[in-house]
Amino acid sequence: MQHGQQREKIENVMKKRVTTTLADNPLTPSRKRRLAAIAARPDSEIDLSDIPELTESFWKNAIKNPYYRPVKQQLTVRLPNEIRKRA
Repeated sequence: MQHGQQREKIENVMKKRVTTTLADNPLTPSRKRRLAAIAARPDSEIDLSDIPELTESFWKNAIKNPYYRPVKQQLTVRLPNEIRKRA
């Protein structure tokens, strides 16, 4: 596969919209028990030996997510004229 075809294939995959919800895959009683058992374990029992530690060099090339949009909420405040005049 040539570079152009590979890039086109990747771009087509990126356009595909995937929507999955918890309702699509409900928790069975067996899964709930397994998750409860895992949640009850202390953090000290988690094996991190196969996960490399993040160092400063990892964060050196990090970029801010260009698709991140902070949640904004409209706010209305009513102030007395005395306070408004001081500002």
